[in-house]
Amino acid sequence: MAYHLAASAVLLLHLLFICLVMLGGLLVLRWPRFAMVHVPAAIWGMLVEAMGWYCPLTDLENALLALAGQAGYAGGFIERYLLAVIYPEGLTRETQIWLAGVVVVVNAAIYGWVLKKRWKRKEND
Repeated sequence: MAYHLAASAVLLLHLLFICLVMLGGLLVLRWPRFAMVHVPAAIWGMLVEAMGWYCPLTDLENALLALAGQAGYAGGFIERYLLAVIYPEGLTRETQIWLAGVVVVVNAAIYGWVLKKRWKRKEND
């Protein structure tokens, strides 16, 4: 039970990391220094998708499930509702490359907005 709970916690952490990669730049609008956390995370997320690497969180999830005596993600709220987001059915290399592009485009747009806002603020000073 403890290993299954730990695997579920890692899965939730995985989802939160994906949200950080995709939308963490929005936090930079409020806290500019957060870019020091977000930029490396976004680069890592883009590389994992573009290069077809496995995220270490995936390996940790699977190891914990194996310790719990489970072979897969059957059952439970987290597995039912979050796995489809993190591990969509039919995930191909082309889809992974497309997702990497989405990470780049979304974050480039957010940071463009951040820089534009910063430049306007400097012009008004």
